Amino acid sequence: MGCDGGTIPKRHELVKGPKKVEKVDRSAELLAKWKHCALSQEKLRRPIVVCELGRLYNKDAVIEYLLDKTAERPNMDVVTHIRGIKDITELNLTDNPEWDGERRNAKGDHYEDVHSAMFICPVVGLEMNGKHRFCYLQTCGCVFSDRALKEVKTEICHKCGDTFHDQDVVVINGTKEDVDKLRERMEGKRAAAKLLKQAKKSKKTKVVAESASKASESKAGASGSSSATSSSSSSKLTPATKRSVQQMEEKSEVFKSLFTTHSSAKRTKDQLSNWVTHTPYHF
Repeated sequence: MGCDGGTIPKRHELVKGPKKVEKVDRSAELLAKWKHCALSQEKLRRPIVVCELGRLYNKDAVIEYLLDKTAERPNMDVVTHIRGIKDITELNLTDNPEWDGERRNAKGDHYEDVHSAMFICPVVGLEMNGKHRFCYLQTCGCVFSDRALKEVKTEICHKCGDTFHDQDVVVINGTKEDVDKLRERMEGKRAAAKLLKQAKKSKKTKVVAESASKASESKAGASGSSSATSSSSSSKLTPATKRSVQQMEEKSEVFKSLFTTHSSAKRTKDQLSNWVTHTPYHF
């Protein structure tokens, strides 16, 4: 069977087979991670922050998320581990002197190198474009290439001079295996911090309880001593029983006769005389 011009169609032109699965360009996907915010998908601009899993964000995008976590966002799964501003670190980046910015290809008549990056490694000069492995230090936020950290072994930051340890080095935009290791490290640190906080809280509670117990004991002791003192003082202040002079055996009769209670001082009715009132008329 022929068509116009006597051509014969082939089988693949008449029968449609299964559609080919479009493959994602790995290099383009990786480059996008280094040039765009992981949350808002906007181009990265200073200030740029990074999480404990090595993902890059615009700081304002993370702050907006923390202020309103209920708002719908396309990439919420990449920030669920961020609980607060302490879970991110602001990066201390080194500008690339060869990068002209977005204005260099404004007319469209200039070759644009998509692999040209805004930032470079301050030690070996490698561009931070996804082709090379980069890390940042959690202590100071400075960024270096993995090659620089391996070639120049030191525990002092090459850029700011702060000290750091191996556990402070975090890979930026690492592989799945890198992210799994970083997640395990992050969960371990948070669990240790939680246990430390609980230990401090229980210790503080114990100290408060002991202080309250000591205060109550001292108060009880003070009240007991005050009651004992009051009882002793009351016993001291109790007046002695009065005795008549005539009942004091240790006193002599001569001494007792000086008082009106002595028998010699008592008179009969006959001995008692009436009172006589004298007036001036008797003189």
